[in-house]
Amino acid sequence: MTKPSLPELLHAAVTAVGGAERPGQAAMAEAVAAAVDDQSHLLVQAGTGTGKSLGYLVPALAHGERVVVATATLALQRQLVERDLPRTVDALHPLLRRRPQFAMLKGRSNYLCLHRLHEGVPQDEEEGLFDPFEAAAPSSKLGQDLIRLRDWSDETETGDRDDLTPGVSDRAWAQVSVSSRECLSASKCAYGAECFAEAARERAKLADVVVTNHALLAIDAIEGAPVLPQHEVLIIDEAHELVSRVTGVATGELTPGQVNRAVRRAAKLVNEKAADALQTASEGFERVMELALPGRLEEIPEDLNYALLALRDAARTVISALGATRDKSVQDEDAVRKQALASVESIHGVAERITHGSEYDVVWYERHDRFGASLRVAPLSVSGLLREKLFTERSVVLTSATLKLGGDFNGVGASLGLAPEGVEGEDLPQWKGLDVGSPFDYPRQGILYVARHLATPGREGSRTDMLDELSELVEAAGGRTLGLFSSMRAAQAAAEELRGRLDKPILLQGEETLGELIKNFAADPETCLFGTLSLWQGVDVPGASCQLVVMDRIPFPRPDDPLMSARQKAVEEGGGNGFMAVAATHAALLMAQGAGRLVRATGDKGVVAVLDPRLANARYGSYLRASLPDFWYTTDRNQARRSLAAIDAAAKAEGR
Repeated sequence: MTKPSLPELLHAAVTAVGGAERPGQAAMAEAVAAAVDDQSHLLVQAGTGTGKSLGYLVPALAHGERVVVATATLALQRQLVERDLPRTVDALHPLLRRRPQFAMLKGRSNYLCLHRLHEGVPQDEEEGLFDPFEAAAPSSKLGQDLIRLRDWSDETETGDRDDLTPGVSDRAWAQVSVSSRECLSASKCAYGAECFAEAARERAKLADVVVTNHALLAIDAIEGAPVLPQHEVLIIDEAHELVSRVTGVATGELTPGQVNRAVRRAAKLVNEKAADALQTASEGFERVMELALPGRLEEIPEDLNYALLALRDAARTVISALGATRDKSVQDEDAVRKQALASVESIHGVAERITHGSEYDVVWYERHDRFGASLRVAPLSVSGLLREKLFTERSVVLTSATLKLGGDFNGVGASLGLAPEGVEGEDLPQWKGLDVGSPFDYPRQGILYVARHLATPGREGSRTDMLDELSELVEAAGGRTLGLFSSMRAAQAAAEELRGRLDKPILLQGEETLGELIKNFAADPETCLFGTLSLWQGVDVPGASCQLVVMDRIPFPRPDDPLMSARQKAVEEGGGNGFMAVAATHAALLMAQGAGRLVRATGDKGVVAVLDPRLANARYGSYLRASLPDFWYTTDRNQARRSLAAIDAAAKAEGR
């Protein structure tokens, strides 16, 4: 039997999922197959509606080597494991004459821990363990969640939190899960043979395709202890999110509350001298943090440095003491000890990192209304780490609807540690960029309207002219509006103002769960949904309910964002344009994602309105516009309103 061709395999898979074959999808599949065969790297931009999941799954499955697929969102992980992979494997089985296996793998804290469930949680304030099931009133929300979790533990096959519907609160889940540092390890745990996390790892070792998330991929790369099984091909979907997810994993934090918890956990397990030294260091750190003002610390102040050194040294002593003493009076001592050790090691690691003072780290204070001050440290850049850890020893495919910013892939490539496309060098990973386009006819389906006549937005203060413009646009659209705001304060102000002016339901992020808000927004065409960051990327509402997407301003990072401003300054000191490399790239990515909310299907029509004149007037405006879908462009407010009114009238005539 001759080996089936890639077009044959793709046709079978597309038919199985009930989709339509797209030229862009076929071009993507060919490019992925070539990259995998050559062991080279590929950045591929595939617009909404291309069918990019099959564009990479089919060539990856045909190749036959183990593949890891890493995604940013839970929704895509579920889609791959519950829909795309089962149907694709079934469709390809007769052609490939083998049935590839697939599995999902997440971090340990995503799985129910049977030890925690049955033995209880190591408690900070008293000896032994505390049983959350006894402590929580059965009538309370926490008590009800815990009873549901106990019942669910008898019927679940995976123990995966995301398979529990409806879900439970973070507080309830914390009672029945452990981090990898707190885990006793399967060999020492009474429940090791039944462990859900271990079972997931075993399934992943046997699978041809392992679906995971960006965070676990980052942990695998940064910590050096392999979490993922060996693989020959790595596919990163939603790749525009990768840098921020890796940065998040590589960020350390210290708070007085966290340090106090570690002191309480360790105190009963070590000698009095070691416990007292950690307690004293904790109090010193807390005193310094009471005076902390938000902002970057270009040099570590003397009092903070002294407090961190004391914390580091005391934590090191406690870590040694924890390993050397046993106390049989402590119930389930191993679990209590492991949790204490994890807490103290975390503090030691962050204190050591900050006092060591790497030029590649950024340190800053943050202050939160509810939680008080925290000290944070993050890498100035993750590009070197990604270049070294991702692009050696395997073929990497990165894909997203938004990778091409300002007309090329080099901006995103640089953030991933890649030299400009085509530049050769001994240690430089070789890669190609491919834009397979979109099945949508953007110039006919959408309008990009920039409100050139408005005043340039300042840092603070009300924008009365912007709210007037927003009100007129929403009125013309008959509702049907997704409002994307650069801050929660701006979203709240706009919702409050328009609720008073218009007879349209205005939903506001934070007033209900995101899933519920999106469901209600999609259900009623007159309804508007206003919100901030997660809405810029997380809303998929095809049809007449979303015919106007409004951005209140260009979403540059805040000027006082310590990490972004440090990255910008570093680029400038290296002779580059820091604003374009950091701030404009950040804004372009978000705007491209935001504009992508408008056209989600071939019949969708509407307007993306940007209420910030800088998109039309500033020098960087053309770079940002080149990063957006190729909508028909206008700065004529009357044209925008007439078009919205016509689209609204057409939708009403069709009963939508």
